[in-house]
Amino acid sequence: MNTLIVTGGDINVNFLSNNLSKNKFDKIIAVDKGLDTLNNLQIVPNYIVGDFDSVNRKVLKQYENKNIPITYLKPEKDFTDTHMAIKLANEIGSKNITIIGAIGSRIDHSLANIHVLKEALDNNIKAKLVNGNNEIMLINKETVIKKNGDFKYVSIIPLTSKTTGVTLKGFKYLLENATLNIGESIGISNEQIEDEASIKIKEGIAILFFSKD
Repeated sequence: MNTLIVTGGDINVNFLSNNLSKNKFDKIIAVDKGLDTLNNLQIVPNYIVGDFDSVNRKVLKQYENKNIPITYLKPEKDFTDTHMAIKLANEIGSKNITIIGAIGSRIDHSLANIHVLKEALDNNIKAKLVNGNNEIMLINKETVIKKNGDFKYVSIIPLTSKTTGVTLKGFKYLLENATLNIGESIGISNEQIEDEASIKIKEGIAILFFSKD
């Protein structure tokens, strides 16, 4: 099952519309202010999640009168709205999750959203944060990448204190059984030069970035 989560960060409406037209999503989860964005596009989500501190209350009221499951969260909670949406996506059987609106001007929120991708990784779900310039995911094992002309740069940054046994093939800058330590920048701005490249990791978790500029 492919699930789209639309959350409340910065969203380019054209980018979101293109994703909806190009990809088949079985389920759509609206998170707080993300409901406003979907409503403006006349897209009805399958689920709604949030503490609703930023959504237009009139819009929320419209959906409260529809037969759509709504999860109401308290503002004083241990998990972010987006994290709870990932938990919900797992509960409904998602195998792939695309999250739009999770990268924005609030750096703390953006960083937290990268970290909560571990919820998906721990449940063997492929999940990524996307916007017009980036795709971000977590990896902890061998990952094969097909070349995508939309992205020039590939960066690998350790999420855990160290990521060991890192081997890169098919890239401009290669590694063989290397250790990436947190606080280092060796994995920034690599480039894929072969149609198919691979990243092997023996232990630890890395953040994988695809960037246009």
